[in-house]
Amino acid sequence: STHFRGRMQAAGLRPEQLSARENLRRLPVMRRRDVQEAREALFCTQIPRAHAPVAESSTSGSSGEPVVVKRTAVSQLMWMGMTLREHLWQRRDFSGKLAVIRSDHLHGDQIDLPNWGPPASLLFETGSSHALAVRVGISQRFEWLQAINPAYLLVYPSYLDALLELFEQRGLKLPGLRQIRTINETLTPYTREAALKVLGAGIADIYSSQEVGIIAAQCPDSDLYHVMAESLVVEVLDEQGDACVPGQVGRVVVTDLHNFATPLVRYDLGDYAEMADACPCGRGLPALKRILGRKRNMVQLPDGRLLWPAIGGLRYCDIAPIRQFQFIQRERDSIEVRLVTGAPLSPDQERGIGDLIRKALDYPFSLQFIYFQEQIPRGPGGKFEEFVCELA
Repeated sequence: STHFRGRMQAAGLRPEQLSARENLRRLPVMRRRDVQEAREALFCTQIPRAHAPVAESSTSGSSGEPVVVKRTAVSQLMWMGMTLREHLWQRRDFSGKLAVIRSDHLHGDQIDLPNWGPPASLLFETGSSHALAVRVGISQRFEWLQAINPAYLLVYPSYLDALLELFEQRGLKLPGLRQIRTINETLTPYTREAALKVLGAGIADIYSSQEVGIIAAQCPDSDLYHVMAESLVVEVLDEQGDACVPGQVGRVVVTDLHNFATPLVRYDLGDYAEMADACPCGRGLPALKRILGRKRNMVQLPDGRLLWPAIGGLRYCDIAPIRQFQFIQRERDSIEVRLVTGAPLSPDQERGIGDLIRKALDYPFSLQFIYFQEQIPRGPGGKFEEFVCELA
């Protein structure tokens, strides 16, 4: 990789020196824009024969900045190993029925398969799996889930929120549901609590990215996230580039240990996470306490402070029939409030919602309400973000 050679030379490092953590930290962090600008120069011209074949993987994430990486068969093997370990950690019954709602391209709106697919089906006899494309409406998702009545549900948190509201409104449950698995978006404590209250099911969350696979998986014995340290070096860094201590929030920087087609070494994912102390479960893997999202998901106050907006768990429904919400900050003292509602809101309801928002954000922002008919449009990568700051 000519690009990686240049990074190493500029840092005055030899390849064998990277085995020491202090030397790895001498290598400047690589950002998403660096991957874009490097293009073909980033990819390795030769890989070990046993790591073939190589396939391309692309993602635009939630920011609309497309990134293309090449991943090897060994990278795929590591992904399958981590996925299988997470199944075993969570003590799932492979004979149960699996339902999946995600943005993978399906030939049609839904598909039914006799098993869960790899990696579980490679080693175990499993129950059937059923996948639904995210493009279908919420009513169809609701009816589809009821008809399947799965033991396990894999879904994005934002889609789960909408489903939970519908189940709560209609006073219905999924009798066979044992656990919900969430991926791809930031999971809030509110969604965890709502899943237990409405469906009586806990959530096992997975933190991953298209570029490097599974980064961390939730511990079955605590709410901490175990880093997949056999596959990645994960650093959480403060604004000065120093390692964060437990309880401190910083940027997530990863090094892929097995992808010999694309050297993603000290790659800044753009996410923020909070470091944790060692998990009491005894597994011995490094742990993260929370996955917080990206800097663009923080509110900027007029005095320059950046805060994580505590808006996800507000009881909007106590004031008005709100089905979906999103907040966009384009100016320092004002916020666009996007809503999908069951009925037009009265001026008093708008004022009540506004008071909740201003209290949560700890500032008297000017609010502009905009209403959508069915659903609020998603970002370029299919992700949904509750709060988006578009300020520079």
